[in-house]
This record gives sequence, C-alpha cells and structure tokens, in this order.
Amino acid sequence: MNVRCGGTSEAKDANEEVQKICDDMKSHAEDKAECKFDIFTAKSFKTQVVAGTNYFIKVHVGGDEYVHLRVYKTLPHAGEKLKLHSIQTSKAHHDPIEYF
Repeated sequence: MNVRCGGTSEAKDANEEVQKICDDMKSHAEDKAECKFDIFTAKSFKTQVVAGTNYFIKVHVGGDEYVHLRVYKTLPHAGEKLKLHSIQTSKAHHDPIEYF
C-alpha cells in the first residue's frame, strides 16, 4: 500500500470490512443527514493513517445519490472504536473522494 504520512491512500473498491463500518455508522449518518437511507452500500474508500485511521467512504444510498462518510477508527489498544466524524450528502457516482 502506497501511503504518504498524513496523506490519504489511493481510492480502492470497498470490501467486507468497509461495508461493516458503513453498517455500524448508518444510524449515525442518518442522524447527521436528517434523513433515512433505504440503501447504504459502500462502493469505494480511501484511508488516512493518523493516531488511528480515518476512512473516507463513498456510499450508494439509492438512485443516483451517494454520500461520503469520514469515519475515525481508534488504535487497537483503544479498542478500535468507530466514530462518524462527518458526512457529505448530495454526491454523485463520479464525485472523487476528497479529504474533508
């Protein structure tokens, strides 16, 4: 994996681990976006290694609509807890995942 210190990785296709993060964060994302999502499927993601890991995840939420999530995962000694940091709504499939 080619990651520069503090920078984000290249975008990768979502995997089972990233989908599980999305599943765990769905209700938090709905609270922040103030709406319900019928579909919540991870499509791609980037990571950023900090004191833990930031996940920037593109999520399909139905039709042509996507959201981007920023989820922080603590280090193993801190229990690998997940926290939804922020969400960007009204995204499209072609919108690149950027740091936010």
